[in-house]
Amino acid sequence: MDNYTGKRIDGRYEIQEVIGVGGMAVVYRAYDNIDDRIVAVKILKDEYLANEEFRRRFKNESKAIAVLSHPNIVKVYNVSYGDKLQYIVMEYVEGITLKEYIEQQGRLGIKETVHFTMQILRALQHAHDKGIVHRDIKPQNIMLLSNGSIKVTDFGIARFSYSDTKTMTDSAIGSVHYISPEQAKGETTDDRADIYSVGVVMYEMLTGQLPFQSDNSVSVALMQLQNEAKRPRELNNNIPVGLEQIVMHAMRKTARERYQSAAEMLLDIEEFKRNPTIRFQKDYFVDNDPTKYVNKKPSVPTVPPVVTPPVTPPPAVDPGFGLENDDEETENDGNRKTAIILGVVAGFVMFIIAAIAILWFVRPEIIDSIPVLNKIVHTETASVPDFVGKNFEKDIDGKAKYEGYYNFEIIEEPKTGYENGVVHAQDPKSGTERKDGEVMTVTLYVTNNNKKSIVPDVVGMNWEQAQKQIESKGFKVYIVPEMNLTESFGTVLRTDPKVGDEVDVGSTINIYYASDANMITVVDATGWDVSTSTALLQSQGLKVNPVVIEEDSDKPAGEVISHSPKAGDLVYPGTEVVLTVSTGVPLSSEAKIVFNLPSKSSRGTLEVFVNNELSQEKPVLLDGSSYELLVQGSGENKSVKVYIDGKEHYTCTVNFTSNPAVVTNATYTNGFNVTSAKLPDVTGKTETEARSELAAAGFWNVYVTGVPVIDPKQNGVILSQSPKGGTSGSLFGSIYSVDQKIDLIVGQLEGVF
Repeated sequence: MDNYTGKRIDGRYEIQEVIGVGGMAVVYRAYDNIDDRIVAVKILKDEYLANEEFRRRFKNESKAIAVLSHPNIVKVYNVSYGDKLQYIVMEYVEGITLKEYIEQQGRLGIKETVHFTMQILRALQHAHDKGIVHRDIKPQNIMLLSNGSIKVTDFGIARFSYSDTKTMTDSAIGSVHYISPEQAKGETTDDRADIYSVGVVMYEMLTGQLPFQSDNSVSVALMQLQNEAKRPRELNNNIPVGLEQIVMHAMRKTARERYQSAAEMLLDIEEFKRNPTIRFQKDYFVDNDPTKYVNKKPSVPTVPPVVTPPVTPPPAVDPGFGLENDDEETENDGNRKTAIILGVVAGFVMFIIAAIAILWFVRPEIIDSIPVLNKIVHTETASVPDFVGKNFEKDIDGKAKYEGYYNFEIIEEPKTGYENGVVHAQDPKSGTERKDGEVMTVTLYVTNNNKKSIVPDVVGMNWEQAQKQIESKGFKVYIVPEMNLTESFGTVLRTDPKVGDEVDVGSTINIYYASDANMITVVDATGWDVSTSTALLQSQGLKVNPVVIEEDSDKPAGEVISHSPKAGDLVYPGTEVVLTVSTGVPLSSEAKIVFNLPSKSSRGTLEVFVNNELSQEKPVLLDGSSYELLVQGSGENKSVKVYIDGKEHYTCTVNFTSNPAVVTNATYTNGFNVTSAKLPDVTGKTETEARSELAAAGFWNVYVTGVPVIDPKQNGVILSQSPKGGTSGSLFGSIYSVDQKIDLIVGQLEGVF
């Protein structure tokens, strides 16, 4: 494998590591030292440089992506077609492939599947509008970002549909599990080949399985051509019928029977989002060998044929007209009479049978009402009939054709979708074998919806669960989407009639669920210039405020760095979006730092380091006083350290992106927290000693008041302090904020001022 790791391409792209390997190229993570950004560099393998076909494909990819500009398609920054090196520089996308995500989850939920599919289709519609057919749509070529958006990648075998429509010599190109039947046959491909692949991707997301699997690719390709996939609901019965119909329509074998564009498929998906219970009028599955239905009436019973004795033909007439055979002639006459009688009887029997058959077809109830005829027509059946859908009183009860064969037990219960009195289930099922002569007991579940029941509490459930629970109580259900952005999609908000109401069984309960129908998910329009971001947002039906906000940042000047509403927000069509663009100037501000100097009664050198770089250096008097510094910088969470005479004295963290800057985590090296400290008791000490001790402890807000004294020993001595220090302070001892005002009362002899 070619490895450019550690090398620099064209003096610009510093290759860092391999992030992907394909059939004809290797993808690297790289640093672009001109634009100061991480990029993905796709380099054609050396062994394919001399192969004109692979060089053509590689060039096709760069041409294809270069004309595309869509938030769900990777961006292209640069291309190179050198003789010794061919590469494409693309947007670097951090995330995992959709394939990896499916493998992690087993299978995806309905909401996620719809969300991802809509983004894939929007990307493909953009590509198709530009004349580009991807031809290798599969989960491995779809990147999933942490915010739930996707990026379609790898246009390595894409073709310009308007300029390259001849039959391909490189047949079955693409990934065999996802390719369309026309690709598998090496035929002409167009936009609809991508639609087929999207259908397979949806199938895999919903079921966790591929529609066709085998140990070798040839077998899979043949299955793509010849076999119909199992319906997704056979593998996951939680899939709504409408969504299954969309998948099966996209996966039709013949291109003309599929969706004809990504936009057409999007319309059906959006319709499904608005009403998840939708059943499209056209069922998208066509059975090429449909079940053949016959008339529901039983066939005419087979009647054993009537055996007519052979009629002896008359003997030939004697040419001499002699009378010598009179006895024999008399015998023959008798035989002829017998034959005539038998023929008449047989004809009458056949007439009766035909009449009964005609009568049975035209008026079967007459046959059923005549026991003799009923026994003739209804021979003993060998299996249980299908009673479901029949009215018990009209079609079953008391009918002679069932007497002597079945004993019916009736259970009345509510059932939506059936009229009162109609059988909606039976036990045993139709087709169950019955022994000759046996009277079989059959339980019939007859619909009776003339009952009342309590509407169950389904609020907070997913609408699918709620529907099943309400239907199990004998109610009909109508699903109603309702705009709601606080609850997750599909969550039941309320019912009508309300939960707890007593309602007639069989009546309709409206379920209102949280939906984002008709809402727009704001696209990420950052990273572009104002005009491109504006066009992107307007294409979604959003308005863009012409007045932009400028903000200092390290991004290039004029680049959109944020917008409100932000990417991923759900908003109404026509919502106004405000853009914020970079000035190109890194954020900077000034921080005010206050700390106490050591008390040494001497001069020292103060040094200030911002993010380990020397910012200030100056001489200071180390007199224990409070000292104020103004420090400038840029960026977040920058460390600031103060050294005195080469020793660390004070540290803090500053966020320079705020104005004014915010100071946090301030501490002295001696362990005292800047915001609070233990207040010492300085009573009985001289004013100089008291100030020094308080400063060393971190207290700088000190006020001294003199009071006259007579005793010389009290002159210049602290007589009291407020608040008190030592252990007699607050509930927590003598811990106070260093900003706490400290009042000291000092004695002064009269006349001494």
